[in-house]
This record gives sequence, C-alpha cells and structure tokens, in this order.
Amino acid sequence: MAVCSVALGLCSAAVCFVTNYEYGVANNSITMNAEELRTLQAPIKQTYRDQPGTGWATLKAEGRLGEGVTCKVQTGKALVEAGLHPKTGGNGIHVCSGDMLLEALVGCAGVTLNAVATAIGVTVRDGVVRAEGDMDFRGTLGVAKEVPVGFQAIRLFFDLDTDATPEQLASLTRLTERYCVVYQTLLHSPAISIMQNRTGGTSA
Repeated sequence: MAVCSVALGLCSAAVCFVTNYEYGVANNSITMNAEELRTLQAPIKQTYRDQPGTGWATLKAEGRLGEGVTCKVQTGKALVEAGLHPKTGGNGIHVCSGDMLLEALVGCAGVTLNAVATAIGVTVRDGVVRAEGDMDFRGTLGVAKEVPVGFQAIRLFFDLDTDATPEQLASLTRLTERYCVVYQTLLHSPAISIMQNRTGGTSA
C-alpha cells in the first residue's frame, strides 16, 4: 500500500477569500470500471463527433439578494446563502463565494481524477483532494490600490492511496489537469461580461 502526494499549482485573478478544502475520492474499482465508463461515454462522444454543435451547452447559476450583505444561491441540492468573509466584515455564518470557488475546483478535480484513473486502469483505493488559495484582503476592500483583487495563487493537492507507478501518477496528474473544467477555466480565464436589467421602480 502506498500513499502518494501530487500537487498542481496555478495563478488566477479569480474571486477573493480562501480556506482549505478536502474532498474524498471514491474507490473507483467499486463504483465503475474502465469498460463501464467507455460504454457510458461512447455514444455521447460519437454524437459529438457526428454533430459538433450538440457538444455546446450554457451552464447557468442564479442567486437572489438576501438580508444584510448576503446572496442566496440555488445549487443542485440545496440553497446556499453566500455572504462576506470574516476578514471583510462577515460573521462567519454564511458561505463565502471564494470558498465556493475552491470547493468547485476540488469537486471537479476529484471527479476528473476518478474518471481518468478508471479510464487508464489505475486503482485508487482512497484519496483526498485539497485546494489552497492565497490572497491579500486589502485588494477587495480597496485599502491598497496596488494590491490585486482576488487570488494571487491557487494550489491543488492530491493525496492518493494507490500502488500506481511514478509514470502512471504522472499520466494521472497530466490528464486530470488537462480535462478538469474548473482548473482549465481558472488557468485560461474566459471572457466575462456583465449585463444589468432593471426591474421595478417608477417611470419618469
């Protein structure tokens, strides 16, 4: 039995606030094998090859402004109330948006690593994925104009219980990095636009 640690690093000017997160990697030898994964994804891949346009989708998220300085965000499973981080005046009760960003990275990386391990035949008995981010809160509070707003660095760690060879671990890391949607989005920031719609009020 071997426990291996692998780390990926990236720099990003993403949203602010930081803490550490852990995500347990499921035992892929129990949940799904490589053949089952191929069978599941083969028709989807073929459809995308035959009809490239069907691979395009717009993912959406929505939140409603709440009491105080909060925003209620509907996730797939629950309603999450986001608020200020304690370092910016929050009370620590509400979820911080930066926390959610790191959680999204950890979740995406964990799922991707599990899928890649299954596909290339690497058995991962257990594992933990962790994300760390560094930032200077002076930026988001406008205290120092020279300080960037957002994370200055993000680190992603994989602590895996596996007998994989160094070569297999290298492939696992490389492919996880390549196919993790959140990781690649942070690494290559997409164009982001803000559109405002006014509702209510009175007409002049």
